[in-house]
Amino acid sequence: MAEQQQFYLLLSNLLSPDNVVRKQAEEAYENIPGQSKVTFLLQALRNTTAAEEVRQMAAVLMRRMLSASFDEVFPSLTPEIQNAVKDELLLGIQMEGSSNIRKKTCDIAAELSRNLIDDDGNNQWPEILKFLFESVSSQNVALREAALHIFWNFPGIFGNQQQHYLDVIKRMLLQCMQDQEKTIQMLAARAAAAFVLANENNAPLQKHFADMLPGILQAVNDSCYQNDDSVLKSLVELADTAPKYLRPHLEPTLTLSLKLCADTGLENMQRQLALEVIVTLSETASAMLRKHSNIVSQAIPQMLAMMVDLENDENWSNSDELEDDDFDSNAVAGESALDRIACGLGGKVVLPLIKEHIMQMLQNPDWKYRHAGLMALSAIGEGCHQQMEGILCEIVNFVLLFLQDPHPRVRYAACNAIGQMATDFAPTFQRKFHDKVISALLQTMEDQANPRVQAHAAAALINFTEDCPKSLLLPYLDNLVNHLHVIMVAKLQELVQKGTKLVLEQVVTSIASVADTAEEKFVPYYDLFMPSLKHIVENGVQKELRLLRGKTIECISLIGLAVGKDKFMQDASDVMQLLLKTQTDSSELEDDDPQISYMISAWARMCKILGKEFQQYLPVVMGPLMKTASIKPEVALLDTQDMENMSEDDGWEFVNLGDQQSFGIKTAGLEEKATACQMLVCYAKELKEGFAEYTEQVVKLMVPLLKFYFHDGVRVAAAESMPLLLECARVQGPEYVTQMWHFMCDSLIKGIGTEPDSDVLSEIMHSFAKCIELMGEGCLNKEHLEELGNIMKGKLEEHFKNQELRQAKRQDEDYDEQVEENLQDEDDSDVYILTKISDVLHSMFSCYKDKVLPWFEQILPLIVNLICPHRPWADKQWGLCIFDDVIEHCSPTSFKYAEYFLRPMLQYICDNSPEVRQAAAYGVGVMAQFGGENYRPFCTEAIPLLVGVIQMEGSKTKENINATENCISAVGKVMKCRPECVNVNEVLPHWLSWLPLHEDKEEAVHTFTYLCDLIESNNPIVLGPNNSSLPRVFAIIADGLTNEAIKNEDACSKRLANVIRQVQGSGGLWTECMTSLNEAQQAAIQNLLNTA
Repeated sequence: MAEQQQFYLLLSNLLSPDNVVRKQAEEAYENIPGQSKVTFLLQALRNTTAAEEVRQMAAVLMRRMLSASFDEVFPSLTPEIQNAVKDELLLGIQMEGSSNIRKKTCDIAAELSRNLIDDDGNNQWPEILKFLFESVSSQNVALREAALHIFWNFPGIFGNQQQHYLDVIKRMLLQCMQDQEKTIQMLAARAAAAFVLANENNAPLQKHFADMLPGILQAVNDSCYQNDDSVLKSLVELADTAPKYLRPHLEPTLTLSLKLCADTGLENMQRQLALEVIVTLSETASAMLRKHSNIVSQAIPQMLAMMVDLENDENWSNSDELEDDDFDSNAVAGESALDRIACGLGGKVVLPLIKEHIMQMLQNPDWKYRHAGLMALSAIGEGCHQQMEGILCEIVNFVLLFLQDPHPRVRYAACNAIGQMATDFAPTFQRKFHDKVISALLQTMEDQANPRVQAHAAAALINFTEDCPKSLLLPYLDNLVNHLHVIMVAKLQELVQKGTKLVLEQVVTSIASVADTAEEKFVPYYDLFMPSLKHIVENGVQKELRLLRGKTIECISLIGLAVGKDKFMQDASDVMQLLLKTQTDSSELEDDDPQISYMISAWARMCKILGKEFQQYLPVVMGPLMKTASIKPEVALLDTQDMENMSEDDGWEFVNLGDQQSFGIKTAGLEEKATACQMLVCYAKELKEGFAEYTEQVVKLMVPLLKFYFHDGVRVAAAESMPLLLECARVQGPEYVTQMWHFMCDSLIKGIGTEPDSDVLSEIMHSFAKCIELMGEGCLNKEHLEELGNIMKGKLEEHFKNQELRQAKRQDEDYDEQVEENLQDEDDSDVYILTKISDVLHSMFSCYKDKVLPWFEQILPLIVNLICPHRPWADKQWGLCIFDDVIEHCSPTSFKYAEYFLRPMLQYICDNSPEVRQAAAYGVGVMAQFGGENYRPFCTEAIPLLVGVIQMEGSKTKENINATENCISAVGKVMKCRPECVNVNEVLPHWLSWLPLHEDKEEAVHTFTYLCDLIESNNPIVLGPNNSSLPRVFAIIADGLTNEAIKNEDACSKRLANVIRQVQGSGGLWTECMTSLNEAQQAAIQNLLNTA
């Protein structure tokens, strides 16, 4: 008994506001053995004389223990104690007087039941099912409530008996939805929704339960007017996870949501949730919602009305701190909803419905309407992109007028719209409106009386310059820079006199953005800015200036990168000392200090500027960088009850895992971690062997991060780093590199198999292929090869399966052109992965040669399937590319697979798709180069087909040129390597007339190499009688040089230079050859002679 009393005291102390007392209690609680905990907690829970908060604490701890440590605690209890726990819980629910404790006891019973369903789906606590059936029909309201609460908490409670009891469950829920008691109706509706959600993939069950939806909707309506939004939240979850369930009653669902959203008598939160139902459906069932355009047309004015719900704030214009948006406010909710519904339903639906409303709002005398209209324009740009592009001129001219509006907040909103459009419609926006926009923003930046407007105009200018082509910005550079300098000087004085910094923060970033775009053209303005910027970093050490200082550090490093090493070197030493000082003081920087991420990026830019000279600073830089890259986010597995105590405002984000459970992650520090990882990649890339001594610690950090699923950018950086680290480590010797490869190889292969995001997956595959090429033959052991083979097979099978699924979606009743656009995007994403499969196979063939063919045979049927006539062009293209690699790297053995690919390859030379023609033509070229004797007849057969493609009408158009050039190159390769397969004398004059190649630089090198062979062997067809064709040859060479088809480092450039030098000594012929060229071509010839 004394022990139990002590335990009550412990529970009280766990609730203590005193940190020390609470910490001691937590430690004491952790040290109690699991079995004793169960006994003590249950006794505390059942002791009606104990204080309610103590009993509540016991209930919470009991549920947490079952949730987190069931396997460690419950099975180790004796069968008697296990049964006693079950009995006590059911007895407690029936006898308990406090509704709060009863609910918490129901939560414990549900949690225990969840854990007592065995692997075969048997519920090992049959008494609880009996209790549910009896309680749900009880006269006692508390027991009906308890039964529903347990079922809501764990809808899978019937286990493998669910199908058997389906009608009973349905009857039970319908009966409770018609209960006299409102609380029972609400709870039944939530339980019904939870049951549907738990069976989201069971279409027949959803159909069977469709007639429960009217009851759920009635409960949604009733509960909202009793200030309870729990049933409405359930409806949002249905819209999110099981939208098809709503289809039979979609009209009433939307009508109800609209009615609640429009009712200004309700709480803001409830109205926003009602709107959320419609917005969520626009994302999860867009095609279904597009059919109800009447509802959408009524929902859009509701969103706009919410956006007008703004408060008058006298101090708004001069506020120096940018307060975070109030995410609970109607204005923010309305704007976010508009953005999402435009993206979800597409501009074709949304723009016609909203355009008139916005125009009317912009003409309203009340500033709030004009503000909302402009913010709405900003919000829909992404979703209505295509449709707005056609009327962009009219929109921009109209918005620019509002930069002159009498109300500062409207001018602010106009800046916002300009900035957003500059991003959404880049670079078209910049090309069309540069003159109007730059001058209008510069004028707005002079609004001294309204710093908030000034700052936002600067922010819009940043958006504009970030995506502005350099050539467009240069004519304005002088004016821009002078304006920015004047404002910077004025704002620096203000900072000293008044301590205000908001505009200065933005202006510094504007300067950085202009320098970044102007690059070397910024050199003349360098000395205008650098002293002031250094001054800010040196002296702005107060805590409130951390952001300004961080942005200034960013600005200095971007200017340095723009103007280049020569100009920057005069300040490099000072800047490095300032950065080092900040870095060494960084032990005092708080974890959320904004300077940290700016510093990390600045160091990487300094590395790019200084190159190898940066190596000396690594010992100072690497510590803090590794610390940031090693940030471990706070994560938690929470159930619904725990979540109520945590809010997204504290930086937590939640993913619903179903079954009343959510996964929470604290997102603070994640962006910084991703930036730090990206900077490590930058150091490895820039410093190469200079980074060698850090490769071990970096690889140990990066390999586990391939599984860091909280942030895509971190996984991308981890993947990117792998081949770079192997290169850096080469100076440590082959054994070290091999060890490092063994450390990363397994994780890379597994990453290819498990990565869920296609963009990250393509990066992992690309890096893996690079690593194989670096490490060479034998770098994969038998297990690796087997695993890789299975993964490749799985990826290709998935590729075909996805195509079938897309075809099925085209037969769906909700299919429309917007769905088709989405399917096309999915298809592009799939094809991109196919290109990476081709990359991996290419690296395998190029390293292992024909030794890899037995391994390749397991996926051969799937590659053959890619080049079947009925497949899409991209499949044929990449299937042929893979066979091209087989011929190039695995001949003559490759011929044993000729029956699978030779006929299709020859047929596809004349395919309708240029990409397929290109891959087929390349195949013929490598057949001639590497194929061996067996391929001779096929080279002969290919020549007339290739010539036909080259001579076809339109063969040199933009879309056809690459395929045509590959055909020209292939003809050249056959003449060079297999002259017996072709009448060279007949084809060669034609071939010369097709030269030079402009687009395909790799093939251009092959053609010029063959041309050198022909000239050096004095081929009469090439040189002509008495060298009369040499001017034509000169023109081909000069043309190739001006189009950069030949580079100085190419081996053939030296040979071409020698040919030209021989002609140079021949007087009249040289003059004739040179005068036939234009100025640019003559200069290119001179340049070749000087450099090669």
